[in-house]
Amino acid sequence: MISKTYDIVIIGGGPGGIGSAIEASAHNIGEILLIEKTDNHSNTIRKFYKDSKRVDKDYKGQVTTLQGNVEFFDGTKETTLDYFNDLLDNEKIDAMFNTEVEKIEKNNDLLEIHTSKGIVKTHNAVVAIGKMGKPNKPSYKIPPSIRPQVNFNLDKCGTNEKILVVGGGNSAAEYAYELADQGNTVTLVYRKPEFSRLNETNESILKKCHGEEKLRLRMNTDILSLENEEGKVKVSFDDGFDVLYDRIIYAIGGTTPVDFLKACGIEVDENSKPIFDEHQETTTPNIYVAGDIAFASGGSIAIALNHGYHIVNNIQRKRGKIFAHTEKFDNN
Repeated sequence: MISKTYDIVIIGGGPGGIGSAIEASAHNIGEILLIEKTDNHSNTIRKFYKDSKRVDKDYKGQVTTLQGNVEFFDGTKETTLDYFNDLLDNEKIDAMFNTEVEKIEKNNDLLEIHTSKGIVKTHNAVVAIGKMGKPNKPSYKIPPSIRPQVNFNLDKCGTNEKILVVGGGNSAAEYAYELADQGNTVTLVYRKPEFSRLNETNESILKKCHGEEKLRLRMNTDILSLENEEGKVKVSFDDGFDVLYDRIIYAIGGTTPVDFLKACGIEVDENSKPIFDEHQETTTPNIYVAGDIAFASGGSIAIALNHGYHIVNNIQRKRGKIFAHTEKFDNN
């Protein structure tokens, strides 16, 4: 049992978690703790963004007005990490890295967060984790000899490669046109004749790239098997064609961490999405969701940061305090 009782504990060190922590500090919520399972905040940006990669405030141009105390602007991987470092370093926020959270239990008026380093007591908890658990994998065999060339994200992707992206969702679309923009020869294969899960922005970009021959769409086609042919990935399709690729990337979905959400006392709907109100509060009082886990599809850094603003606003409202807007932090 960790002796200190916190006013708010945030689980997850992405933009939603950072936004929640900064808003809580700006409005003097009290004792604040950020828990992250990796060794630093913003793990997705650190791990999957290439050096100097652009980081946008808004999701594919869908402009969102920032409502809170974080003035975030478009930048690069490096400037974004530097900015978040400065915010967290300058505020009175405790942090526990390399710490797994197992569950949240209610104990009278407090919440008990069970972690790999002990139990943390808090008045409010924010679950700001990624929405994907383990990625889905194909039913056919992936030969061990080509596994280094088979990805489930953009990690280790290079340039000037011939790449096959598998899937029909927003992640698959984004992988495909981003890789094409980086100078790769890209094909996106989808087993259905039409896309049904893409947001309008991604569908428009994908069709535009296809029309300009920046990438190829191979619709209504499924994969039968993978083989190693002289160091290349030989893909056999159900239309009778075999094609060699340097790399294959699967973006065929994954499991929402439903078990973890339930262990935290968070109800989910029939689609395994957390249920929460306009203040990001779940059906369990004083437990909130922010960031990726709260997005129906793709979401922006700006929206994730706004989640923190709404959460802290609601905590202040519950306490009967006036939510005074403080001076915004400058992004320099």
